[in-house]
Amino acid sequence: MERFLGRVSPILQLTRVTTAFAAVANVWFVILWSSRVAEEAPIPHLDSKPMWALLLGGAASALGLYSYGTCLNDLLDVRRDRALRPERPLASGRVSIETAAVTVALTLIIAILGATVFGTASVLLTLALAVGILFFNTAARFVPAVGLVALGLLYAGHIMVPNPGLRFMWPVWLVMTHALVVAAATHVLARKVPPISTRAAFLAALGWVAWSGLILWLGWARSAPLEGTTRAVWPSWVPLTAAIGPAMLGVGFIVLAIRRTRQYGFGPRAADKIYRYGSLWLTLYAVAWMLGAGFFLEAAVLGGLALVAFFTMTTLRELYGLAEQPVGYRR
Repeated sequence: MERFLGRVSPILQLTRVTTAFAAVANVWFVILWSSRVAEEAPIPHLDSKPMWALLLGGAASALGLYSYGTCLNDLLDVRRDRALRPERPLASGRVSIETAAVTVALTLIIAILGATVFGTASVLLTLALAVGILFFNTAARFVPAVGLVALGLLYAGHIMVPNPGLRFMWPVWLVMTHALVVAAATHVLARKVPPISTRAAFLAALGWVAWSGLILWLGWARSAPLEGTTRAVWPSWVPLTAAIGPAMLGVGFIVLAIRRTRQYGFGPRAADKIYRYGSLWLTLYAVAWMLGAGFFLEAAVLGGLALVAFFTMTTLRELYGLAEQPVGYRR
C-alpha cells in the first residue's frame, strides 16, 4: 500500500485533484442550469444528449483544463521550486520532467475531448482558455496588476465552456470576483514576489471593475430571450431569492478568511488554508444558486459533489502524509 501511495501521490499533487472539484462544480452548475431553465434554451448540444454524457464530458473538460494549468505551472517553475519549495513533486524528483510534460499534453487533450460534447464553440473556448493559461503562467502572474485579473477571467471563461451563450451572467461574475479575491489574499499572505503594491492593487481593482461591467452588460444584453420580455441587469425570469445564498456565502468566506489569518498568522500555512477553502466555496456557491432558484434536485447533485470534494480533500491529504512519513512502530 505504501509503495502504491508513493507512486501515485506525486501525480495527484502535481495535478491538484483535491481542489479541482471547484472547476467541476462550476461546469456542472452551467449544465444543470441551462438544462433546467427554459429561458436559457434553445441549446441543441445540451438538449440532444443524455444528462450523464453531459456531466461526464463536463467533468473531463473541467478536470483536464484545471490539471493542465497546475502541471504547466509546476513545469515552468521547477528551477524556482528547487530553491524555494523543494518538497514539490517535480522539485524533489518524485516526478520526472518527461512525466510532467506528458501529463500537460494528456490533460489538455482530455479537456478538449470533454468540450466536444458541447459543440464547436465550447472547443474553441477551451483552446482560448488553454492559451490564456499559458499566458498567465509565462508572463501575467509575474505582474500582479495583470495576473490577478487574468486569473479571475480564466475562471469566468471556464464556467461558460458548456454554454458560451449563457444568459444569466451573475454566477460568472461571482466566480471571477471570488477567484480574484482568493488569489490576492493568498498572494499577500504567502508573501509572494513581486508583492502587490498600491499601484498594482489599484490597477487590478480597475480591471475588475471594467470586466465586471462587461460581464454584467453581456448578461443585460442576453436577458430578454423571449418576445415581449425586457432587458434587465437581473433577469426577470430568475427569482431574486437566488441571490440570497451566494451573498451570504460571500460574507461567510470573508469572515472565515479573517479568522484563519488571525489563527495562523501571515505565512504559507494561512495562504494554503484560504486557497483550499476558497476552492471548496465555489461548489457551495453552485448549490446556493440552485437552492435559491428552487431547483432542489440539481442542488442535491451539486451538494453531493461538494461532499465528495471535502471527503477527497481530507482523505488525500492524509494519504499524502502517510506516503511521505509512513507510520512505524516506536520502541
